[in-house]
Amino acid sequence: MNRSVVVSASRSGLRQSIAVGPHLLQADETIDSGGNDAGPNPYELLLASLGACTGMTVRMYAERKQWPLQSVRVRLAHSKLYVADCADCETREGMLDHIEREISFIGDLSDGQRQRLLDIANRCPIHRTLTSEVRIDTFKTEGD
Repeated sequence: MNRSVVVSASRSGLRQSIAVGPHLLQADETIDSGGNDAGPNPYELLLASLGACTGMTVRMYAERKQWPLQSVRVRLAHSKLYVADCADCETREGMLDHIEREISFIGDLSDGQRQRLLDIANRCPIHRTLTSEVRIDTFKTEGD
């Protein structure tokens, strides 16, 4: 069962309070972007979601195969590219979001196992969501 995510803005500044079931988080922007750096910014939260999903997916696969994967480390970065700089992109105008994901597998794994884990990383649900068409429906409600 999916828990709802509720995000509330503070009265001033850019800090956001995030509630996911019993878990409380906060997001903010960096000081140079007008925030107080009280938490990760929205893109960092997005990268954290992709990294966590990647690690979980790879771990579950390795355990199912009983492979000697000791740990997984996923390092991510987000940037914007001019579409003109991307020859193989479908988007033809404006900017393109670019995510770099570097995955390290720690354990006594063969080259074939490492390659298979890289393939499996691209099948994590968040990766699939980010690379598919996404529809977001927005509704106005009255304040509480």
